[in-house]
Amino acid sequence: MGKLTATAIKAAKKPGRYGDGDGLFLVVNKSGAASWVVRAQKAGKRRDIGLGSAKKVSLARARQLAESARTQIEAGLDPVAERKKAEGIPTFRQAAALVHAEHKKAWRNSKHGAQWLSTLETYAFPTVGDLPVNAVDGPAVRDLLAAIWLEKNETARRVRQRIGAIVDWAVGKGYRDAALPMAVINRALPKVTSKGGHHAALPYSELPAFIVRLHERETWGRLALEAAILTAARSGEIRGATWAEVDLEAGLWTVPPERMKAGKPHVVPLSPAAKRVFERAAALNTVRAKFIFEGAKPDKPMSDMTLMKVLRDMGESCTAHGFRSTFRDWVSEQTNFPGAIAEPALAHAIENKTEAAYRRGNLLEKRRGMMNAWSDYCDGGRGKVVRLATANKG
Repeated sequence: MGKLTATAIKAAKKPGRYGDGDGLFLVVNKSGAASWVVRAQKAGKRRDIGLGSAKKVSLARARQLAESARTQIEAGLDPVAERKKAEGIPTFRQAAALVHAEHKKAWRNSKHGAQWLSTLETYAFPTVGDLPVNAVDGPAVRDLLAAIWLEKNETARRVRQRIGAIVDWAVGKGYRDAALPMAVINRALPKVTSKGGHHAALPYSELPAFIVRLHERETWGRLALEAAILTAARSGEIRGATWAEVDLEAGLWTVPPERMKAGKPHVVPLSPAAKRVFERAAALNTVRAKFIFEGAKPDKPMSDMTLMKVLRDMGESCTAHGFRSTFRDWVSEQTNFPGAIAEPALAHAIENKTEAAYRRGNLLEKRRGMMNAWSDYCDGGRGKVVRLATANKG
């Protein structure tokens, strides 16, 4: 058992050597900077081997490095020479960048590529980013995942998958001998109680009254939410919508493939009510910004939190995405429109290849009739709503 503790290391300000045992020392110089050194002896010869700054190398890691150095010396190896050999092995952070560069052309959009790296920057790099990729082990990965496993399980699963992909790449490149023991890591993580896989949705019977309340105030967030409801679009699709995608005269909104989940272009027929929302946005957007529903920062799309705030301010527990389920339930239970019309409206992929062969057309006019009926239902037969003169952000 080592003599040093994390508290003792923080308190070590006086220049000198602080022993942990087994030849491991924390060395504090005159400037106050601290570093790790392991003292080893072989055949009567003693030498000190630096293990790195105490700011970057934790006590636990220093003990591991010290043990590794002693083992190498006992085996007749020079730890310093072995370290120089390992200099050709990238750090986990460097490996992540290389994997990202190799795979980004295969990803459906740039947003996915940015998220791929950002999750690692937030949850993995602080712990293992500066380790050689061959030094990233199961316990370290388990611990960083455990920190977010229950609170942010979906994010944690993505981090796990991305770490696994980087380590597998390192095995394929010859930088390490084996992949991570993912089965063991999975069993060592806390059990997550399922909360269901669906976004909270508003019952369609409550939707007309909700639209009335939505119209009580006019903000950019409320306009965007109404547009999402009337088009049955994903919130990300509506928030990222640009004027170049919309043809108000033809009543069509064409979402390009790079912004679609399935990676295919999606044409949305705009009902008269949906067109009015876009026309209102155009009237308010006097500078004609790139994004129809611009965010707080110029030339940036609206944040998803803006739509969430609208719902929370209205006292609703549903999500913006949940209105897609509201729409689908309404189609199934209140109309005669078949699923063959409803599913393309939601831009759902068709898994049955035989069925897909018969539905290669986008059934645009039939979908237009369905979306018109949907907007009439949302409006409750009240007709055009007179809006306020200005719209606030949020």
